[in-house]
Amino acid sequence: MFGAVKDFMGKPAPPNYVAGLGRGATGFTTRSDIGPARESVIEADPLKDMSTGDDDDDERFQDPDNEVGLFSTAPYEQDDEEADRVWDMIDAKMDERRRARREQREREELAKYRKERPKISQQFADLKRQLSTIDESEWAAIPEVGDLVGKNRKRSKVPERFTPMSDTMIAAARDKLGYSQTLDATEQQLGGIATPDVLNFREIGQARDKVLGLKLDQVSSDSVSGKTTVDPKGYLTDLNSVVIKSDAEIGDIKKARLLLNSVITTNPKHAPGWIAAARLEEVAGRPVHARNIIAKGCEQCPKNEDVWLEAARLNTSDNAKIILADAVRHLPQSVKIWLKAVSLETETKAKKKVLRRALEFIPNSVKLWRAAVNMEENPDDAKVLLSRAVELVPLSVDLWLALARLESYENAQKVLNKARAAIPTSHEIWIAAARLQEEHGKLEMVDRIIALGAKALAQSGVVLDREQWIEEAERCEKNGSVVTCQAIIKATIGMGVEEEDRKSTWMEDAESCISHGAIQTARAIYAHALKEFPGKASIWQQAAYLEKSHGTPQSLEELLQRAVKYCPQAEVLWLMGAKEKWMAGDVESARTILEEAFRANPNSEQIWLAAVKVESENDEYDRARKLLELARKESGTERVWMKSVMLERQMENYEQCNILLNEALEKFPTFDKLWMIRGQLEESQDNLPKAREVYNQAVKNCPKSTTLWILLALLEEKLGMLTKARASLEKARFINPKNPDLWVQAIRIEKRNNNVSVAKSMAAKALQECPTSGLIWTEVIFMEARPQRKARSVDALKKCEHDPIVVTAVARLFWTDRKIEKARNWFQKAIQIDPDQGDSFAWWYKFELQHGTKEQQEICVKRCITAEPRHGEFWQAVAKDVKNIGKKTEDILKLCADKLELVK
Repeated sequence: MFGAVKDFMGKPAPPNYVAGLGRGATGFTTRSDIGPARESVIEADPLKDMSTGDDDDDERFQDPDNEVGLFSTAPYEQDDEEADRVWDMIDAKMDERRRARREQREREELAKYRKERPKISQQFADLKRQLSTIDESEWAAIPEVGDLVGKNRKRSKVPERFTPMSDTMIAAARDKLGYSQTLDATEQQLGGIATPDVLNFREIGQARDKVLGLKLDQVSSDSVSGKTTVDPKGYLTDLNSVVIKSDAEIGDIKKARLLLNSVITTNPKHAPGWIAAARLEEVAGRPVHARNIIAKGCEQCPKNEDVWLEAARLNTSDNAKIILADAVRHLPQSVKIWLKAVSLETETKAKKKVLRRALEFIPNSVKLWRAAVNMEENPDDAKVLLSRAVELVPLSVDLWLALARLESYENAQKVLNKARAAIPTSHEIWIAAARLQEEHGKLEMVDRIIALGAKALAQSGVVLDREQWIEEAERCEKNGSVVTCQAIIKATIGMGVEEEDRKSTWMEDAESCISHGAIQTARAIYAHALKEFPGKASIWQQAAYLEKSHGTPQSLEELLQRAVKYCPQAEVLWLMGAKEKWMAGDVESARTILEEAFRANPNSEQIWLAAVKVESENDEYDRARKLLELARKESGTERVWMKSVMLERQMENYEQCNILLNEALEKFPTFDKLWMIRGQLEESQDNLPKAREVYNQAVKNCPKSTTLWILLALLEEKLGMLTKARASLEKARFINPKNPDLWVQAIRIEKRNNNVSVAKSMAAKALQECPTSGLIWTEVIFMEARPQRKARSVDALKKCEHDPIVVTAVARLFWTDRKIEKARNWFQKAIQIDPDQGDSFAWWYKFELQHGTKEQQEICVKRCITAEPRHGEFWQAVAKDVKNIGKKTEDILKLCADKLELVK
């Protein structure tokens, strides 16, 4: 039917056959012709293998990971696994050998790439650090970013295009610009060219004024009273203050309005919904709608006081009075509504009337009684009110205490007794009773009342801890009741404290009171502690410090006299007493105290040296020399020998000084300060080679003394032996590792010799060894260029935030940037961190000399005198100079400030 079947149907196509090639078709191959990337393992077809020909060059048979190949159907045996494992080991070994070179090459390529094309974050790293120093005003001054793309975009040159105009447009332009040589019919009739009518400018001006007046009436009219409220003079100014809401704000208000309308519609008894809806209209600038909404809320929620108060707030004063009058009919027990009604009244008489009316409805309200009493100017009337108040509200402590304050002494006692009977759990009543006795001079009753009160409260089950009693004592001190304060401490300071923890706990309590400014409370704690521990010198010492800071010289003297009776072996207490007398100019009393101290402590080094200091600083050098001679025989310590040598050096008796030095060094060859004095003596006499020999011998005997190594290196630098100086410091760092002073001196030597790059590399090594050294960080900060100093100071503060040297360096940076207030604050912060750092005081004083007033300079000097600093690189150099021995702290401060130089 369909004809004979062709002989090629159902047979495979010949090799390289492409259908339609004769008609110009192009052959192509799809993924379906190739098959998947990895074929499943099937049995080999020998006929197919014979027909494929030579496939040795196929990539599939060259890929070791490709298991589709000639041996894909072979079994995977143990030998094959062993062979693969060995080859994997070989590959791993070869990769390990090449890894170092490969990683090095990758790092170099990455570094080169980053150098050529740095990241955006790297380019702006320094600027981002500087953003941390910007204050709020500078942030506000940053301009907004505008769209500058269109302005800066380079316009490409586009060839101009011209569109041909139509004939009609050309003819119209010709008629418009051309001159007419004929007249039309109208012009012929009028006998010339017609001109338009003259404009009536007067009518236009009247219309404009009328429109402006209507607009002013709309803006300024009050829809409630119907009266205008326009201020003719300030109208233009008021226009500038009008806030125009954006579309987004208007949309938000509309959404909120819909939501709140749904709330008050679905639940009309929900008072917060009415309040929120009214406030929304108020914010939207629709006060009339807000009042209408809250009025509906009052109708729906008449028992909610917040709705009535909101309605009163939204209305005028007169309307608010009417609203609150309606409110008290629904809520006669609401204290808030009554008090709001009182506040709306302007006359005192009307306020009293409202309060008395309120007390008829709420006779047990403490707030209303208190407000009524405060209205009374006559104490007798207030007393009558309070008498009635305590009858109706017997559990109000405030009302009882107020009544007691208004009564006489006898009646006040009766009132407080009644109050104590009515409220047996109130500690305020007991304290008020004690204060009453103190005010009337019955001081012996105060301790008794407080002790009875503490016992009665404990029996009543009232548990007041020790901290609460201390707070009450501080409050009494602020109110001027010092005896009551002391009685509270005496009766309650031991509550809840273990026997072995009493001393430490009481010391902490006293320090806490001092920090709060409660000096009398702290003094009472110390007094009680001294009764319990009279032989503890540390408590006497802390109490003496308190008297020195906040007491009088007489109170300090009395305390120290009692202290040395209980603790005669406490050298510090004797020395404090002698120093106070000496500072006051009473040298004889100071000598007397030291003589008594000698008898109590015959071999005390500190007392010997204190006596020598008193005599030497009062120019009694012979007496000082005799005292030192006796001290060398009696005590014979290394410090006594050192003071003897220094006294002879101060008197410029160099021969005797050398004799004493030789004897002292034979006795104490490892005391570094003696070697320092000998070397400095040789330097002062310009015998530098001899001084170097002394220092070399000194570092052999005292290798752990960093000061001796530094003196040796500085002397070698002075002699021009720079290499020797470096070697000395390097050896010193080897013997004394992690010592910042040695690193700083090495850095400074390189800086003085203009080796800035070497100094920077040395500073980097120093920070690796001593990352928290403020001295090293200060050198690093000021070695940088001025723009990079802030960034380095930030790094320094991260490493050592509470280091006074770093904080002082930051203050100096603010100083150079002319940020005066910030610099002053940072100087004061450095002083608070460590008041013993004299360099901080010197920098601060130098700063105040340049930018401060006399008062600010005096504040700096007073704080320095109070702190009496003893440490600091520049401070010690000035204070220990022979020329400055005996000078006071103020003089040393000024001399040290003169030597400082601000780095630009």
